Amino acid sequence: MSSSAIAIQFLNGLASASSLFLVAAGLSLIFGVTRIVNFAHGSLYMLGAYMAYSLVEYFGRTPLGFWGGVMIAGLAAGLIGAVLEIVLLRRLYQAPELLQLLATFALVLVIKDFALWVWGPEDLLGPRAPGFDQAVAIAGRAFPEFDLLLIAIGPVVLGLLWLLLTRTRWGTLVRAATEDREMAGALGVNQAWLFTGVFALGSLLAGIGGAINIPREPATLGMDLSIISDVFVVVVVGGMGSIPGAFLAALLISVIKAFCIGIGEVHAFGIDFSFSKLTLVVEFIVMAIVLVIRPWGLLGRPSAVARGPGTVEDPLRAPPRPLLAFGAAMLAILVLMPLLSDAYTLVLLGDILVFALFSVSLHFIIGPAGMHSFGHAAYFGLGAYGAALALKHLMPMEAALFAGPLAAALGALLFGWFCVRLSGVYLAMLTLAFAQITWSIVFQWDTFTGGSNGLVDVWPAAWLGSKTAYYYLTLALATAGILLLWRMLYAPFGYALRAGRDSPLRADAIGIDVRRTQWAGFVLAGLFAGLAGAVYAFSKGSISPEVVAIPRSVDGLVMVLLGGIQTLTGPVAGAAVFTWLQDTIARNTDFWRATLGMIILVLVLAFPRGVTGMLRRRFMREPA
Repeated sequence: MSSSAIAIQFLNGLASASSLFLVAAGLSLIFGVTRIVNFAHGSLYMLGAYMAYSLVEYFGRTPLGFWGGVMIAGLAAGLIGAVLEIVLLRRLYQAPELLQLLATFALVLVIKDFALWVWGPEDLLGPRAPGFDQAVAIAGRAFPEFDLLLIAIGPVVLGLLWLLLTRTRWGTLVRAATEDREMAGALGVNQAWLFTGVFALGSLLAGIGGAINIPREPATLGMDLSIISDVFVVVVVGGMGSIPGAFLAALLISVIKAFCIGIGEVHAFGIDFSFSKLTLVVEFIVMAIVLVIRPWGLLGRPSAVARGPGTVEDPLRAPPRPLLAFGAAMLAILVLMPLLSDAYTLVLLGDILVFALFSVSLHFIIGPAGMHSFGHAAYFGLGAYGAALALKHLMPMEAALFAGPLAAALGALLFGWFCVRLSGVYLAMLTLAFAQITWSIVFQWDTFTGGSNGLVDVWPAAWLGSKTAYYYLTLALATAGILLLWRMLYAPFGYALRAGRDSPLRADAIGIDVRRTQWAGFVLAGLFAGLAGAVYAFSKGSISPEVVAIPRSVDGLVMVLLGGIQTLTGPVAGAAVFTWLQDTIARNTDFWRATLGMIILVLVLAFPRGVTGMLRRRFMREPA
């Protein structure tokens, strides 16, 4: 690259960093004080963009109309965030972190369909900013004036936040709550209104981040999830709760992405390297490297990820006789279903069985092992692609069905070696990074994985050609996998996993190698997720990169949390409820996401221990 090209790409990176920092600063503030991993933060960014587009069109494309629309959109996003905090999230501060995550994911579904209802499915590109709609010459090249404005906005916002947090009483209270929320409450701080204020400020920053970006990119229905993944990366790389860390991480990641685009294709040592393709995953590579070297982020604190005896959970209990009898009855009904139902119902039941195995494998590491994962779809996808590629290039279907889980286990063996060195949110984000890296490879390796088109003609063997035969195979494999995972939790290995989760120091003192035990648990969970993926691939006859994508991991989390993480049967119930609801609602309304999101919110508020946890308390007389 020439010196002028380097300068332009550097400036492009700075401009992108400023808008990214606005959103990341808001999320970092919210997490630092409330400890909520807010999935709906990207939805507020999306609403800011849509509202700004409408307001600018309404007020007119004048300087006052444009900047007035941007500011009003930001304020509206802040107000919406405050209302969501008061009405919903305030009820969940004492709930487990993963339950809060489920509630914010439900908000994502509701807000997405609200945007679809108001603005429609079309992309909406806003006008150029009046007064900043020209280009200036820099190093002999044209560079937009608006991007120069964005470059200036980032440091200005950083400075204003620094003044707010260090020179005002409200900022002192925010920093006190960030350091020790319980002590701040004991000293008389009104935490409820402090949390509301922080949520409103964070939402305002997200709304302005989306609003100010409308001249550069259109408002779309998919921008909520695309921005939230980038923002999570920035916040984690910078250090959870650190505003300067978020600014530094936004600069680092945006500049690296800009240079990957600028470099393009490079030929070296007889090999063509495409740096432009790295833009889909480069931030996750950066995050993985940073977390391996510095597990608490660039400017974070090690104490933020400490685990100790305070994380002890209720012991697992052997299933009571009524529950065992109910399970046996359900299994008998599933065996008889081909005689009682049509082909569509068999396909739906097959999907439920596959996702039941997938969610149980995720629960295996989230619950008993205490390792939160946002990227479990990586192993589901590796199992699906491993089985499909083995069928096409190496072996018959019967052998390929077990080659898929082996590929998933190998991936979990590699990724797990790094993941078990972290905990909490940092562990969850590293699993997300590895999943996104896997997705990028699958999505772009056209000659091997089929790229974005995926792989077709992945059908089972002739003796399994009927839906009934394959249903029985799915039932057998899913049931065997679930029972094996449950059995392991009552074996010495399962007790060692729970000991490492509840008190790592004590477990180490009695001779348990906690890290190695967790690594083994990680690989086992990946193996059975891969088995679910392999069965899924042959049931559909084709696969695409969506089996590895972030929404698949989120679906697994929803299934686990919907059923209840405190019980072994919860993930099975959650998978059945979620898959059935998704299928039923999607066939009956165009706004199925909002309907599903509202149902999840009702279940979260009414049954915070999940559907199965509620039934156990009600009928088994268990303590609350």
